[in-house]
Order: sequence, then C-alpha cells, then structure tokens
Amino acid sequence: MVGGKQPKRKGDDGEREFIKLMGGERTYWQPKGKPKTDVVKVPGLGAGETKRERDGWKRLYKWLTDNDFVAVRADRKPWLVVMKLSKVQELLAH
Repeated sequence: MVGGKQPKRKGDDGEREFIKLMGGERTYWQPKGKPKTDVVKVPGLGAGETKRERDGWKRLYKWLTDNDFVAVRADRKPWLVVMKLSKVQELLAH
C-alpha cells in the first residue's frame, strides 16, 4: 500500500461520508503498545472501520446485484456478511 496524505485523506473522507449516512461518530482509541487508530461507531451496529477501494470489490458488487447479502469466508476464518448500506439502514430502522 502506498502511503502519504492522499490515502489518509481518502480514508478520512470515507469515514465522514459513512457517518453522515448512518448517524454515527468517529472515535479514536489506542490499544496498549500500539498506534492510535480510527474507529467508527454506529448506533445499533457497533464499532468498525470503513474501507474504500477504487475498484477492489468488483466481485462483491456483482454478487450483491440480485441478493440482499453475501456471506464470505476464508479457510479457517470466521464468516463475514456483506450488505448494501440501504439494506443495513432498512434493518436498523425496524
């Protein structure tokens, strides 16, 4: 991954955009002995991170075309569930 101001700015912009859509907040925490990291907290959803890629998730978007969610798992890793933001907002509204 290339470092510098541009990737940091892109990440910060993504966090602000997501928080605006979801009504959450940005917080900062620092695990003992590790650098401070950004955390996004969303009511009803919990704490997490935002990630943006120029075109890194083509397959996920394709799989979500006709589905409400996609469940993915690497070998010996826990399941992950990917959903469109509109579906998450719908679920949280109920």
